[in-house]
Amino acid sequence: MPSKKEIRIGLIGTGFMGRTHSNGYNRVPNFFPDLMHTPVLKTVCSRNAEKVQAFADQWGYESIETDWRAVIARDDIDAVDICTPNDSHAEIAIAAAKAGKMILCEKPLARTVTEAQQMADAVEKAGVANTVWYNYRRIPAVTLAKQLITSGKLGRIFHYRANFLQDWTISADVPQGGTGTWRMDVDAAGSGVTGDLLAHCIDTAMWLNGAITDVSAVTETFVKERMHALTGKVQPVGIDDACIFHCHFQNGSLGLFESTRYARGHKALYTFEINGEHASIRWDLHDLNRLEYFDHRDEGIVRGWRSIHVTDGDQPYMDKWWVPGLGIGYEHSFIHQAADFFKSLDTGEPCRPTFRDALETQKVCEAVLESATSRRWQDTGVEEFAGFNQELV
Repeated sequence: MPSKKEIRIGLIGTGFMGRTHSNGYNRVPNFFPDLMHTPVLKTVCSRNAEKVQAFADQWGYESIETDWRAVIARDDIDAVDICTPNDSHAEIAIAAAKAGKMILCEKPLARTVTEAQQMADAVEKAGVANTVWYNYRRIPAVTLAKQLITSGKLGRIFHYRANFLQDWTISADVPQGGTGTWRMDVDAAGSGVTGDLLAHCIDTAMWLNGAITDVSAVTETFVKERMHALTGKVQPVGIDDACIFHCHFQNGSLGLFESTRYARGHKALYTFEINGEHASIRWDLHDLNRLEYFDHRDEGIVRGWRSIHVTDGDQPYMDKWWVPGLGIGYEHSFIHQAADFFKSLDTGEPCRPTFRDALETQKVCEAVLESATSRRWQDTGVEEFAGFNQELV
């Protein structure tokens, strides 16, 4: 077998996403041994030297840095993985692109369309490989949904509905800003549930069903003031706690989306359902190995919803894992995305969603927030979604 080309990773950020990405890199060689490119965990960066060293020891990074600029400046780094709060994505990505580094960026791509546009332009000008970690695409049941839609089994699509519900910010004592709660600070995050949770729903929806053309939205901030973790001062809250929007897709179907952090009893309820001319499908993150499917063309006496257990080797990604009947979990979606990125280096094809794809998702998020402010329908500016017709695994 020809020798593998090592891709030396520089990870910036050691929070929750830093862990999921690191686990992905560590497992890829074990379960995707045929890839011609393979990751090497060269360095990890965070501002606290003691904490970043502990992270490096736990996950197997060879060295540490405490300044992200030092990671980009290193000659022994091929790919920069951005796992920082949203307010630093653009600066880091643009600098990495200018340095000729491949870039893998956590979602959302940026806080605003302007930042996302600059990032997409930068990677394209530099000609560097890039991807954004919208990992839910890589859950096998979701990828199977894409295959079913692409095959035409659903026929013309009429409805797409999705929700993403959490309950972790209900207490008014939860602060904004700081290490653990930066998602509550509009300056760091850019938005609340729209960029954090609905961005996932929007990316999946446009991948499965095509471009979203216009939106009508309502948002609410239930707790108007919170203490800022860095200053200790109580100040206005600028993020959206909840968002509901409906929309038109380019294919003529209607969409309905809801997200909140105020749904008591829900930690991460992400579901979608798609209704077509011939058939419908629905999926629930809490039962992520199953895809529910209804086909009106079935014989009447047995027609009904069926539960497809997505664990067989002929279903997406599952030939890499165990035996039929044995499921996988959330963390495997990041292993799959890492594997797809390295496969893209083998083939020369883009690993979607690219920065350009994620820019289109950012346009929808921004249109949602603008619609909620104006209380009017808002065009998204998305005419087509580049990843909609991509070749599947």
